Amino acid sequence: MDESDECKLKFLELIAKRNCRFIIFKIENQEVVVEKLGILDEAYEDFTASQPTSERRYTVFNFDFITDQSFQKSNYFFSLHGRSKVVYASSEDRFKSQLDGIQVELQATDSSEMSLDIVKGRTL
Repeated sequence: MDESDECKLKFLELIAKRNCRFIIFKIENQEVVVEKLGILDEAYEDFTASQPTSERRYTVFNFDFITDQSFQKSNYFFSLHGRSKVVYASSEDRFKSQLDGIQVELQATDSSEMSLDIVKGRTL
């Protein structure tokens, strides 16, 4: 499974330029490609609503939060979301290794396993 140069470029732009809130990737014709970019003002709920419920996807989300010391921070979450498909599971580690800067990983079979409370809990 190969990842497109666009995947790496969009991820680097997310980190360096903060020009989008999230990226949803899918596998198409044996290649990982960008399916959707979330605009900056979209919230976590928009991110979870954008994910297909019956298909597997890789996702990256920029989660902004305030620390206990009142500092603004961001964590970049990587998730493999949706029902299990062997093609996604077998290429996950290789694809994720191309995304330098991921701070937290989540595995979810549905949106309830990626609730905002779970994400907040993983940032502390």
